[in-house]
Amino acid sequence: MKNKKIIIGSRGSKLALIYAERAKNEILKIQDQQDIEIKSITTKGDILLDQRLSEYGGKGLFSKKIEEELLEKKIDIAVHALKDMPSEETEGLVTNCFLKRGDPREILISKENKKIKDLNSNAIIGTSSFRREFQLKKIRADLNYQLIRGNIDTRIKKLNNGLYDAIILSYAGIKSLNLNQNISQTFSTSEIIPSAGQGVIALQCRKDDSSLIDILKNVNHQLTHNCILAERNVLKILEGDCETAVGAFARIENNKIYIEAELFSIDGKKRFYNKASKNIDQALELGKEVGEILKKESKNSYKR
Repeated sequence: MKNKKIIIGSRGSKLALIYAERAKNEILKIQDQQDIEIKSITTKGDILLDQRLSEYGGKGLFSKKIEEELLEKKIDIAVHALKDMPSEETEGLVTNCFLKRGDPREILISKENKKIKDLNSNAIIGTSSFRREFQLKKIRADLNYQLIRGNIDTRIKKLNNGLYDAIILSYAGIKSLNLNQNISQTFSTSEIIPSAGQGVIALQCRKDDSSLIDILKNVNHQLTHNCILAERNVLKILEGDCETAVGAFARIENNKIYIEAELFSIDGKKRFYNKASKNIDQALELGKEVGEILKKESKNSYKR
């Protein structure tokens, strides 16, 4: 593999290309003479910006085109923001490599640098996520939550143009783009439980590419991987889609893994919550157990 060029496929947004560059640098740490090229790929999710993702087919809109190029051997590695990937693996591919997690928290950017408690009643909050909307309604039910799509720069521009009073985004993206100066408020992971995999960059390759699998095994950050096993298995048990309002966040402390997860009914009026812990080597079982509890308690009220 050393003499064969590796082509990394990524979405073409500024943030996605930063993530791809990060992946490239991690590979070069263990394969310093490797020839690596980054290929920008435009996905359906980057083109269709006027509706919720579910209107066009869900989370896979950001990953499907890249995965097709991977299966067709036009690229060798796909780089994804993990939270944008469907919970079920695409046949013929494997996602077992995760870079060290970035900041998983949510942040608010608002006019006049106001915190959420200081916003006027009926202030317009931009988000494309039902999860975030329902979570924020627990804090401020009197605000007006409206759809916003587009990359981070586009969303900030819409805010500055007066279309919204505030927007909610992930800290990891803002930090990677060096836009921290825009942050009005940072929420703890207990105040707003993040999306499963938030802040994590995933590297995917073909299932039969043993050489790359070996390389990526050495790139993988194991503690992050353990947390992801727990979080993603909550999603798998729930069999939800991109409109399922679910948050799941795992952390590791003293060789134990702890997870907090919450699930909302379709209308956001009912909240189902669970937290649990196990030994670090039982991350997968932990995620499944928490997912089963949420599924049973909610009685499928979260499904559309």
